[in-house]
Amino acid sequence: MEYILIVISAVFINNVVLAQYLGVCPFLGVSSKVNTALGMAGAVVFVIVLATMVTYLIQTYVLEKLGIGFMQTITFILVIAALVQMVEIILKKISQPLYQALGIFLPLITTNCAVLGVAILVIKKDYNLLEGTVYGASIAIGFGLALIILAGIREQLDLVEVPKGMKGVPLSLVIAGILALAFMGFTGIVK
Repeated sequence: MEYILIVISAVFINNVVLAQYLGVCPFLGVSSKVNTALGMAGAVVFVIVLATMVTYLIQTYVLEKLGIGFMQTITFILVIAALVQMVEIILKKISQPLYQALGIFLPLITTNCAVLGVAILVIKKDYNLLEGTVYGASIAIGFGLALIILAGIREQLDLVEVPKGMKGVPLSLVIAGILALAFMGFTGIVK
């Protein structure tokens, strides 16, 4: 039951982009096409889950054992950067169109504060490895869900007449605000 509560809370109630405002740059930048959003969501899920597991193990078995917990942030950043490079190499070999569609946003996962934020939150919430992995996967799924919903809405809006001043990012921010309000409706489900 505890894991179900972690999943519901992370995906809907404390959505990383809509409630915690982490990862807004790729959320707005990659949300113009659903296909690109799906690819980015997959890459973010992979990176967040892997980063959560690796950073937890490094924190628990290296930083804490050596008494150098103050090195947490810089260590986590280096681990995340290495993982993103690995994802970039794998995508380049497996799916060249997706790699080109993601363009500059794939290396930006390195600076996506959602990835670092989740790694640090797992330690702060005192989760064990399994709880932390479930939390990381759920946060990433919530990020992907919000990203895909926004991309679908933006694709539909490309088919209608939008006032010139609202085209692009302004309208995306309004939609993101409405999505955040919609996700707030789940708040009463889990305490």
